[in-house]
Amino acid sequence: MKAMILAAGLGTRLRPLTNHLPKPLLPLEGRPLIEYTLRLLRKYALTDVVINLHYQGDKIREALGNGARWGMEIQYSEEPQILGTGGGIKKMAHFLSEEPFLVINSDILVEIRLDRLIAFHQRHKPAATLVLREDPDVDSWGAVGIDPHHRIRQFLGKPDWKGETLGKRMFAGIHVMDPRVLSYIPDQGFYTIIDAYVEMLQKGEPLLGHAFKDYWTDIGTLERYRNAQEDLKVGRVRLSYMTEG
Repeated sequence: MKAMILAAGLGTRLRPLTNHLPKPLLPLEGRPLIEYTLRLLRKYALTDVVINLHYQGDKIREALGNGARWGMEIQYSEEPQILGTGGGIKKMAHFLSEEPFLVINSDILVEIRLDRLIAFHQRHKPAATLVLREDPDVDSWGAVGIDPHHRIRQFLGKPDWKGETLGKRMFAGIHVMDPRVLSYIPDQGFYTIIDAYVEMLQKGEPLLGHAFKDYWTDIGTLERYRNAQEDLKVGRVRLSYMTEG
């Protein structure tokens, strides 16, 4: 299975740290943040990877190279104009369209069994499987509405839903997609994957949620970045994929 790491964001909420360094290269315990994502993917044999680039992308390319040091093959998708979470994926349709693929945000620190996620997707064969988690601030993240059968019915209250009461979950920034998702994303321009998912729900495409309860944090603000540093420093979290070479 191929994977795409979304790394084109501006990192504005992390300024001044990101004034001269892209967010994926912010250091955590002596390693750039994006290296944690690469090592997670490698642990589960996802070694054929594309990374999209926009803000200070040349620094990411220079830091990671072709991925050989991690036993991976990395290629890059340059976005002179940022394309969003959907548009960035669509630009790499030629790379991703042969079989289901995994997409992961570059600004998260997570301990997750990707083999279980992939097996869940392969067993149920939805258009996409999204990793979802409970969170007391779910509405501030943007609630995903899910029914008792793991089927996603709403994103941010869209589309309208007249069925049973939905549980609220937050999207953890990891999903496995069938290539047919690509047909719902415009060929050019900025587009978010959530807009594509909403259209897919409107047209009856099955989207499933995969429950997740292990360690996760978004490195989107200075406070969360410092918290992640502390979690690693004091051993509050031990990431299994960081014990390998």
